[in-house]
Amino acid sequence: MQNTTAESSVEQVDVAIIGAGPAGAAAAAWLARAGLRVRVLEQSQFPRFSIGESLLPQCMHYLDACGLLAAAEAGGFQYKDGAAFCWRDQTAAIQFTEKFSPGPGTTWQVPRADFDQRLIQGAQALGADVLFGCKVTDFTPDALHPQIRLVTAEGEEQQLQARFVLDASGYGRVLARLTGLACESVLESRCALFMHVEDRIDTADYDRNKILIGIHPQLPGVWYWLIPFSDGRASVGVVGDRATLEQAGLDDAERLWAMLRQEPRYAELLKNAVQVRDTGRLEGYSAAVKQLHGPGFALLGNAGEFLDPVFSSGVTIALHSGWLAAPLVQRQLQGETVDWQTAFEQPLRAGVDTFREFVLAWYDGRLPRIIFNERQPERIRSMISAVLAGYAWDASNPLVAASRRRLDVLAQSSIESPFDLTQAPA
Repeated sequence: MQNTTAESSVEQVDVAIIGAGPAGAAAAAWLARAGLRVRVLEQSQFPRFSIGESLLPQCMHYLDACGLLAAAEAGGFQYKDGAAFCWRDQTAAIQFTEKFSPGPGTTWQVPRADFDQRLIQGAQALGADVLFGCKVTDFTPDALHPQIRLVTAEGEEQQLQARFVLDASGYGRVLARLTGLACESVLESRCALFMHVEDRIDTADYDRNKILIGIHPQLPGVWYWLIPFSDGRASVGVVGDRATLEQAGLDDAERLWAMLRQEPRYAELLKNAVQVRDTGRLEGYSAAVKQLHGPGFALLGNAGEFLDPVFSSGVTIALHSGWLAAPLVQRQLQGETVDWQTAFEQPLRAGVDTFREFVLAWYDGRLPRIIFNERQPERIRSMISAVLAGYAWDASNPLVAASRRRLDVLAQSSIESPFDLTQAPA
């Protein structure tokens, strides 16, 4: 890659990608394998910590399609075949291998520092150029030659001209901020506290092949995650409104442990756990944008919209967006006219909308009522399983095609479900 003229400091590439997480790595791998000059701009130095550690089976298809499955498989990550739920003395499990939609039914639980590094290294092996430790400071949209200003890790200011730009900056949401596309999410603002532990779980009935999602026995809207890793460690977190969590202790570590002890299943499972990473906090994370594309650019994954961590949809949406956008970029750079609204925005938002309806149904109690209904027909359970396995774009699934209406009907028909947050525990 060379400067355009002797007096110009503008470097030229075919595609610039902001962010080296899963969305950026997937798009970079796909485009580099297609022979395009790809430059990935990542503000962090890898490996770096990230939450969002439980994948969904749909991810496996995207990793394979983008040429990154072998790189991920080499990580030896924890096998995952479903999701388990607990509330008071009630338990339920969703088996992803028994889903409505075709496709992979298993995946992994992953420490993201290792997982993300393996993906971006896979993209590099396919020809993508990655610049770590750089910060994008300005962006000029343009249908043919969008430009990026950045500062390198060494403090050098650079200007990069691309033929197309993809923003995969995650929570940084670089282009949404710089172009004025950011807007408020319809989801309530929530707070997550989390840590890594040596879990030392010795409970006989614990299924390490599933993420465990728990609901606080008395506090509506407060839920927990327990994501086991293959090395005996686990990611543990609690999500709720800030005021509720802050009343639980003097600092975030004390608050997290106090909340965990209030849920009987978690208290038992983690009775021997030892914290091995400082407690982290993430709040106000739900975000949205007015539009997912503009002149010469498109937004991928969390850089566009992030919903909620409850069903681990973040990495799936990220990989889906990279997988969807990359061929469109290639077609456009080959001279085709691409309608980004109909070919990218509308289909991507269709799946995001499905996940959003499930998130809303989780917090208002409809979905737990459905999940804890032991008499749910197997066909209905398979439809739920498919969405929770990431197949939120499968319109042949009635729970995708008409999510809100059908979730309403299922919740109303689950009259024998034990889940009712208005009732005090016995």
